[in-house]
This record gives sequence, C-alpha cells and structure tokens, in this order.
Amino acid sequence: MNTYIKGNLRKTIYRTDKGYVVGLFKVKEASSEELDFYIHHTIPFTGYFHELNEEDTYVFYGKLVEHEKYGEQFQVERYERVLPEEKDSIVEFLSSGLFKGIGNKTAQNIVDCLGSDTLSIILENPNNLLLVPSITKKQIATLHNTLIEYEASYKIVLELNELGFSTKDSLVIYNKYKSQTLLVIEENIYRLMEEIDEITFKKVDTIYLKQDSSKRDHPNRIMAAILYSMEEVCDLFGHCYLEKEELLMYSIRALGNSISQSDFVSSLENLLTELKIIKKSERYYLKKLFDAELNIAQRCGYLMRKKDNYNSRLRKHVEDVSKVFQCTYNQEQLEAIQNSFSKNLLIVTGGPGTGKTTIIQAICELYKTMNHLSHESLVKEIALLAPTGRASKRISESTLLPAVTIHRFLKWNKESNKFAINEFCKSEVKFVIIDEFSMVDTLLFDHLLKGLRYDTQIILVGDYNQLPSVGTGQLLKDMIESKKINVISLHQLYRQKENSNIITLAYQINENQLDSSIFNQQEDLTFIPVPSSNLKKEVLNVSSLYKEQQQSFQVLAPMYKTIHGIDLLNIGLQEVFNPKSREKKEMIINGVLFREKDKVIQLTNMPEENVFNGDIGYIESIENGTKKEIVIDFDGTFVRYTSANFNKFKHAYAISIHKSQGSEFDTVILPIVKEYGKMLYRKLIYTAVTRCKKKLYLIGEIDSLEFAIQNNNTDIRKTSLKEMLIENISV
Repeated sequence: MNTYIKGNLRKTIYRTDKGYVVGLFKVKEASSEELDFYIHHTIPFTGYFHELNEEDTYVFYGKLVEHEKYGEQFQVERYERVLPEEKDSIVEFLSSGLFKGIGNKTAQNIVDCLGSDTLSIILENPNNLLLVPSITKKQIATLHNTLIEYEASYKIVLELNELGFSTKDSLVIYNKYKSQTLLVIEENIYRLMEEIDEITFKKVDTIYLKQDSSKRDHPNRIMAAILYSMEEVCDLFGHCYLEKEELLMYSIRALGNSISQSDFVSSLENLLTELKIIKKSERYYLKKLFDAELNIAQRCGYLMRKKDNYNSRLRKHVEDVSKVFQCTYNQEQLEAIQNSFSKNLLIVTGGPGTGKTTIIQAICELYKTMNHLSHESLVKEIALLAPTGRASKRISESTLLPAVTIHRFLKWNKESNKFAINEFCKSEVKFVIIDEFSMVDTLLFDHLLKGLRYDTQIILVGDYNQLPSVGTGQLLKDMIESKKINVISLHQLYRQKENSNIITLAYQINENQLDSSIFNQQEDLTFIPVPSSNLKKEVLNVSSLYKEQQQSFQVLAPMYKTIHGIDLLNIGLQEVFNPKSREKKEMIINGVLFREKDKVIQLTNMPEENVFNGDIGYIESIENGTKKEIVIDFDGTFVRYTSANFNKFKHAYAISIHKSQGSEFDTVILPIVKEYGKMLYRKLIYTAVTRCKKKLYLIGEIDSLEFAIQNNNTDIRKTSLKEMLIENISV
C-alpha cells in the first residue's frame, strides 16, 4: 500500500478511549494526484492512533474515501512518525534567505556532498565547496563570507534548532536577543512568545516540556498559558475580556494538564502585578484591549461634551448642495447632513438603499463650500476612510475624492506591525468620515484615534445589522446601544426601485420573518429550489449565464470546506469562466491550478503595493520557468507576486460572505443548504443579501433559508465599551 500523506496534525475533533480519532491533518506532501489538492491544506482523517501531537511530522498510509455526510476524508490504516535529522536543519539554515542566491535545491546539494559537518567544512576552507556540482564562485564567496560574519551566531542558531525551533524561528530569536539568547531561554523561555510575534505558545511549550516535563506547574508556564488563552479566545470569539472560571478552563486546555486553584490564582495575581492583564468587576482583560476600550470611551466622551459647532447659514448651504447634485434630501438625510457639521461625533446608520453614500457625498461638498476650500485644500483637511480597499474605492468613486483604508492612512508597516501615524506623530486632518464602520475592530479604532488630533470631527457610517468586525469588539453596536453617542438612523429606501424585492428580503431577514411569495415575482430576486446533491450543478448552470459579466457577478458562500464549500465551488466555476486554453499559461500552487485571466482575491494587506485584504483582481500573466512569477491586475494596479507570497491570494469566482463585506455586486448567487450548519445564521445571510444591487439568486433549500433567518444565535461578544461610554459621558 503506497498511498500516503505527510504532514502535521492540526486538530483533534473526536477521540475514543480505544484510540479511534477523527481530526484535521495539514498536508505537506502526498503520493497521488488525487491528493495533491490538499497539499498545504487540511484534510479530515480517521483511524486508530496510540498518540498524536501537533509538533511532530507524520506519514499516514491509507486511502481517500467519500463519506456520504462529511465528504472526502483520508482513512488511515497505519502511520509513522518522521524523525528530524541534523542535516535537515542545516539545509533549512542555508536556504533561509540569510545566504543570498542559495535556494533549497542548492542547499540540499551542499549538505548531500559535505554531510553533517557542512558549516565547519566551509569555514575551514571555502574551496571545499568546489566538490558540490554546479555551484558558482559567487555562491562560494557568499556562503563563506556570510558564515564568517555569523560564525558566532550560527552555533546559537544550531543550538536553537536542536531544542526544536525551526531555522527561521531561530534566526528571528537570535536577532532579537543576540548573545543573550540562550540566557533568556534558560531564565524564562516563555518570554519569547510575549516578545516575538512569530513565536507561539505551543512551540515554546513543546520545547519546554521536552527539556523537563516534571515542571508542568511552573509559574512561568501557567502565566504564559493564561496570556496565550486570553489572546486566542479573544481573537477567535471577538471578546475583549474573559471571566475567571472560563479563563481557568481555557488555560487548563492550553496546558494539557490540570492545575491547582491556588497555582492558577497565584499566576493570575502575578500577571496583574506585572500589569500584563487588568481586572475590573471580575472581568479579566489583556492590557491592550482594556486600554483600547477605555481610550475609545474617553475620546468619545470628550467629543460628546465638546460644544456643538453653530453656523447660522448651515441650512442655506445644504440647500445649495442639493442643487449641485440635483436631488432632494428627505428629513432623515437633512438631519444627518446638518448634524455632521454641528456635532463633533456622529453615527449615521441604515440598511441598504437608505442613502448613506449620498450623505457622505453631500457632507464632502458641504465641507468644501462652508470652508471656502479648493480641491487641494479639501484633500488636506478631510480624510475618507474604510476598513477595506474595495469600500474605500467606492467612497472615492462617489465623492471624486481620495479615500484609503485605515491601515494606509495610519501608514502601517507590515514588518514591524506598527503605525507611523500614532500618538507621537498625529495626522493634521480636521474632519474624518469612516464608512463600513461595523467592520472596524477595537484595536484598529484605538490606533486611529491615537493618530488623530483630539478635536478632530468624526463621522461613523455603517449598518447596525451587518456582521461585526473579524477582530475584537462590536464598536457600532456598543456605541449605538449606549445611547450616549449622537445617532441618525436612516429608514427610507432610495437605492432600488420601490417594487424591488432584494431590499424587501433584507428587511424581512432583520425582522425575523420570511414571506416566500416575494421570490420569483420580480426580475431582481430568484429562488431556485434544489436538493443539496444538485446544488453545485445548478450554481454552475446559473453562473454560465454571466460569462461576459463576471466583474459585476459574484458567488458568495458561508464556508470554505465541505463538498459545497468555496474551495470546491471555485474549481467548477473556473471551468465556467476561464476554461483551459493554449493561449493561457498555468501554474499549480499548493495543489490548486491557476491560469492567466483567473479571478482572484487578495488575502492580506499589502499597503506598499496599494492592494488590501478583500480586493479582487485578475491574473494578468504567469511566468512558470526558472523564475516563477504571477502578475495580478487590481483595477489598474498591477502587483507582482513571487513564490514567497503566492499564498496571499486565492480564486475568487466564489468568495466568503465575510470577505464580501464592504463590497457590492450587480449580481449575486447565494447557495444555501443545511450542510453549511452553524454558518447559517441571520446576520451572515443578511450581509450576503445586502451585497447585491440588481439581481440575487438563492439556490438550495427553502427550509435552510428559514432556519438561518430564525437563527440569531451568533456568539455574544464580551465587551465593556457600552458600559465605559455610559460611565464617561453624561449628556
């Protein structure tokens, strides 16, 4: 039996006393083409195991099977643990990027030729490298000179390798502590996870326990587990604090062993004394999250207490602006526009089609008119911001003014993860409008406020009923529900004609009801009932109608995995929109086939390239020779990718509903079947529906849609901003 997958355990989902395990396995290598798809991805697996851990590398032998309910999974019949070799560490070191021009293949050739004493042999006499086939004089000089420069350090790096750190991690650690590296590790190895972003608790804890497993109850370990648990749980669930009992539960889970109540309380007290966490009313916060919520509340309090701005000619100016745009504002819109100038802090909230963008447009023109500014002066005084690149582009298109992401405005440095615009170097803008504010998380808004002058006027625009931010907090919800912030709520519909049923559906979803008679009555809203077994086929059939309109067309789905997930939908949709052709070059990346003209989505912020998480583009060219390179066109911004950052984009024929926030599409297909399980809930479906402007197809099961609308059991986020606003503002 030769079929195998090689990689690491990512998660144990289920385990019996007899050793039967169901879990997820991250595949690094596979033996057959049918398994290549999973390389650098996770695959569900089942089988019997004596023990498994997340640190070791395993080879699973077995076969790929199709479970009628759970889809594809790897059935393991036998397995073995792969033992690391010293040579592997040297190959990783030589190909780590420290030695320019030395890739993995060259490094492997060197080690194969010179053996486990490779580094000493090179230092002793660089001419020994002449024994290596195809190596150049330039490479020999680079290797020798760099090794001399790092002679002292590479011994520490190799010692870190022996402890269990990868060469990449070892270099990061050494560059942080230099000659003090081993002393720091000896005194408290858990300092690494606190002070170096790339080093995780799990990695450090595994190495610590291998050195001395008898010290499972050491205070340093328990404190590290508490900090790790708080960070992980808050990131996962969007919380800003945890309570004592759940913190104990998550800490025990992180440690993998029980601890006494006294040891836990003692460690908790130490963290409080060191001001690494904050306690208030039996709530425990990471200091950065407590400080962020408090800073937001205090700034809002200052702006709310600050005297209103009075201008006797404001109403006349608003009338002039309405003539410029040849439109008549309703009472809600007039109130929002006028309050944007009289109030120092204002929230404008409303559902789709209520005119939020129209109001932003009017505010910008009014600010320019009232302050007698040229276009150039206006750009210096006003900042139009959004959490995503696509949302900022929409504001820019409607106002004809530059708009940027919050990260770009704050001049975020991805290497240091710091902002150049901060409390010590503030922006000079006087007026800020933030669109899609429901997507902004607590820490990002805190950074923005620190980068603005204290008296900067702020307008927050968003939809209260949309999904909260991916990061911690629920700012828009907390600020509105505190009833301490000026809020204008928009209700009258404008964006679509009155007999449009897309917005009717959106409002029905919010009201926890569904009148299915609205389906298939108007051209804009179609429901196609199909069993889950035919879902993919129907999605592809409808999608094929839009081959020539894919820039304004989008499939949205709740999740990536499962047989109806985004990943598998993209494979079928690629053949619909961009089939194989002799004229189009192709490249396989992590088991996924990409070809020229493919539609792709950016997965991370790259402000230096003016491309951001959620931006959608098209592959312009692929170079698949010795130099592997892909160029992607993001609305006229051409970004060049090499193998080092191929993981920063993926197919976008189908994308997640979360990734679609801040975007709008003329036509949307929303598949909806019971297999999406826990991802069928009201806010998610509402967000998907409101991404659509002209034509919405819902394909799947009506009872699954009804279930989603009834299901309002989204995780309740633990935040304190609402209470802090009430404490800080008396209006």
